[in-house]
Amino acid sequence: MSVGWGLDCIDGEEVELWGECYNIEETIYLDLSLSGLTGGIPPEIGNLTNLRGLELSSNQLTGEIPSEIGNLTNLTDYLSLGFNQLSGEIPPEIGNLTKLTDFLSLHYNQLSGEIPPEIGNLTNLRELGLDNNQLSGEIPSEIGNLYNLELLWLSNNQFGGFIPESICDLSILWDQYNEWGDPNFHIYNNSLCPPYPECIEDYVGYQDTSECEEPSLCDEEIEVELWGECYNIEETTSLFLSEQGLTGEISPQIGDLINLTSINLSLNDISGEIPSEIGNLTNLRYLYLQNNQLTGEIPSSIGNLTNLIYLILDENQLSGSIPSSIGNLINVSNLRLNDNSLSGEIPSEIGSLINLNTLCLQNNQLSGEIPESICEVFPLSWGFSISNNNLCPPYPDCGGGPITSEEQQNTSECVECPDSIEGDTNYDGYVNILDIITVVNCILSTDCNVCFDINYDSSVDILDIISMINVILEP
Repeated sequence: MSVGWGLDCIDGEEVELWGECYNIEETIYLDLSLSGLTGGIPPEIGNLTNLRGLELSSNQLTGEIPSEIGNLTNLTDYLSLGFNQLSGEIPPEIGNLTKLTDFLSLHYNQLSGEIPPEIGNLTNLRELGLDNNQLSGEIPSEIGNLYNLELLWLSNNQFGGFIPESICDLSILWDQYNEWGDPNFHIYNNSLCPPYPECIEDYVGYQDTSECEEPSLCDEEIEVELWGECYNIEETTSLFLSEQGLTGEISPQIGDLINLTSINLSLNDISGEIPSEIGNLTNLRYLYLQNNQLTGEIPSSIGNLTNLIYLILDENQLSGSIPSSIGNLINVSNLRLNDNSLSGEIPSEIGSLINLNTLCLQNNQLSGEIPESICEVFPLSWGFSISNNNLCPPYPDCGGGPITSEEQQNTSECVECPDSIEGDTNYDGYVNILDIITVVNCILSTDCNVCFDINYDSSVDILDIISMINVILEP
């Protein structure tokens, strides 16, 4: 070693580090611990290719570990960078140091990121200290390749996920201490999730498991977990859980039980929405979800259940419109949607349910006019009710008089449109440009009369103007 001031080192023969020149060929060991070093580790350190041991611990070094550290492939004894202020990630080139035997010490720094899987290349290493940093992510399974390891320190980091089972391949005596009285292994104060490998489950210490998911009780390849029970995907054809005190939401995973023909979850305390995945159960014939606290809309995927015979959703808190896809359920005989908060118009597709025996729609907030197509499902031998909604006259007569009355409906929001020809919005007996102007003014005012809904789609917009133009152009 010779003293230099940045200009005295012999190019190609020496390397300048922290104001000193080090001969590339002759520098075998470099111990600068407790030397008050500051700044970063110069990348030129990688030129000292004959180094067998590098000791830079207990200084004030900052910045990242240079990737050139991986050039020191003759390091056989130790690499010690602990007790500094190094930051950034551990470079994957650390895996090039395959001859390293005694120890690799990077602890008590500010290193972040994940442990590179290349660490598994250091198969001769006996001691590895990565504790007291800000390392995160999962511990790589390659750590199990370090079969000569006798000491492993990983505590006080931010590791998460699961500890790989391969850690049990190490030859560490987990409950023993080294000659200085330090434990051979510690991993406490991380965020590692159970279950822990059997070999270390007694030594993991405190872990913050607040972000950990509960381990599945079921074989996820062949089973589905619902309310703490496992159901075989192939073998489960019926799910009867009525009056079981069930709470929480219906798991979307219920849609994986594709052989189900019957579901009964009635009379529980289930909340949340009906998952759209329910539409995957195309073999389903009976669906009972009544007397719960279900909210949200009836998913349109319900229309996929074309084998359904009973659809019972009454006495929940369902909202939104009845999906038009309900018209696909041509085999349904019992449809009960009563005592919810359903709104909007009854879809005309309801008339496709020609096998209905029971139709219950009472005690909702359904509005608009009842489609004439509803008469296609009459007579209903088991029952029909549509009272206590906001449905407007005129009401269809399906053979025995109107199917409801104004006394049975809240008609306060209903608008009675004057008798006139279709499209005559100013009621002068003609359909012409003046009627179009009337509708345009209505749209621009955002206070349109329902009587101007020429195409009966529950809104007054450009489509109604197009309908009026077509009326005018008709011969």
